[in-house]
Amino acid sequence: MPSLAQMTGSLHIHNFYIGKLKAKQEQLFESDPETVMLLDNVVAILSEHAIALAENSPDKEFAEG
Repeated sequence: MPSLAQMTGSLHIHNFYIGKLKAKQEQLFESDPETVMLLDNVVAILSEHAIALAENSPDKEFAEG
């Protein structure tokens, strides 16, 4: 099992890329709807993984944050 520091770092990386993808979706919304849908799917997968990381954390505050 990864350490709490590794899990926290991984969650921060997930959230960073989720934010980047959402910003790119907004930029492409009008011009490239197919790419927006693809990015939406990637965001959903990363979000699910981030939730799983938080739920599996031994630190209750980490899981709630």
